[in-house]
Amino acid sequence: MPGSPVRPARLGRVSPPLAYPRVRRLRTALAASCAALLLGTAGCALGEPEPDPAGAPPNLPTPSSTASPGGAGQQVVATVLAKGLEVPWGIAFLPDGGALVTERDKGRILQVGPESGPDGLAVRPVQTVPDVVAGGEGGLLGIAVSPAYARDRTVFVYYTAEDDNRIAKMQLGQAPKPILTGIPKSGTHNGGGLGFGPDGHLYASTGDAGRTENAQDAKSLGGKVLRITPDGRPAPGNPTAGSPVWSTGHRNVQGFAWTSDNKMYAVEFGQNTWDEINQINKGGNYGWPRVEGRGDDKRYVNPITQWPTGDASCSGLAAADRLLVTACLRGQRLWLVELAGNGTVLGQPRDLLTGRYGRLRAAATAPDGSLWVSTSNRDGRGTPTPEDDRILRLVFADGGAGRS
Repeated sequence: MPGSPVRPARLGRVSPPLAYPRVRRLRTALAASCAALLLGTAGCALGEPEPDPAGAPPNLPTPSSTASPGGAGQQVVATVLAKGLEVPWGIAFLPDGGALVTERDKGRILQVGPESGPDGLAVRPVQTVPDVVAGGEGGLLGIAVSPAYARDRTVFVYYTAEDDNRIAKMQLGQAPKPILTGIPKSGTHNGGGLGFGPDGHLYASTGDAGRTENAQDAKSLGGKVLRITPDGRPAPGNPTAGSPVWSTGHRNVQGFAWTSDNKMYAVEFGQNTWDEINQINKGGNYGWPRVEGRGDDKRYVNPITQWPTGDASCSGLAAADRLLVTACLRGQRLWLVELAGNGTVLGQPRDLLTGRYGRLRAAATAPDGSLWVSTSNRDGRGTPTPEDDRILRLVFADGGAGRS
């Protein structure tokens, strides 16, 4: 079988079982299994998920493992889908269940799957984006697939150019067309997240480019979450007409995602003390540089949860129903955060895969309900193994190994 199955991982720092309200309908198999995992109940058996309207599941390797000893018999199985990548940064899924993955430093877009190869999913370069100027934390960063991809074959990329960070649209194999330029760039704090929201508009996260004043400067695109149309114009309904800015006061946001109730959340790199997850609201000001982490100033939105920077420094964020999953670089782990209906955190966040794969960057929920996570050990700050960098697939199951 293709892929490189790895023995089940055990959750760390697990507090007593949480009271989790009955969920009417979980969108994905990942959400269902994680809810059972957090409850600590036994007897959860995962079958094949129903086809996702965005496309059929890819031809994925079947993980195999033995049951985790003790407790409720729950287990998390990680399978290596692809290896030998160089700083994979963004993941966006195609209608056929394969994915487009950006390589930050090489400026390449790779297609991963849905076909299988001898060592996992087939990986092939599909395009090198011209004008990418990689350096430090800059390069080819986020990627998003048009909601109408089956018709327009369009993808969107966020990248660092000679003088700025910018967003461009293109069809694969053709020259990108910049649609929003002038986002401040630096060797650090370039942001780079990109994704379509439930409203059909394109969201982008930007960093303060190492200049803290950008975050509170209404005229700067740095330190913001932006909301634009697919043509790059400010989206209708933005807080300020004619401005692409959706929220302000950010130090460096990379990953963001929406839960099943259409609430937007984002992870944010702190400076020396606190990294955060924030619920992103229209017109919200998140306080940087005046506040890091929670504060008492009512002008600024407080995070829903925070961690010391050494335990987190998270880049990627994925959502499944009301579960948030972060991928952390310095912290070398995933954090699982369960949400109540009002967006507050239920119980304590739990860490997963701590130290097992090194630095983790991207996190994305696949059409089949599994979770894809990328490592970032070749970014100059990690300790790469011969297989790095890798794309991992996580499924949560009970003692019945091999079901996903």
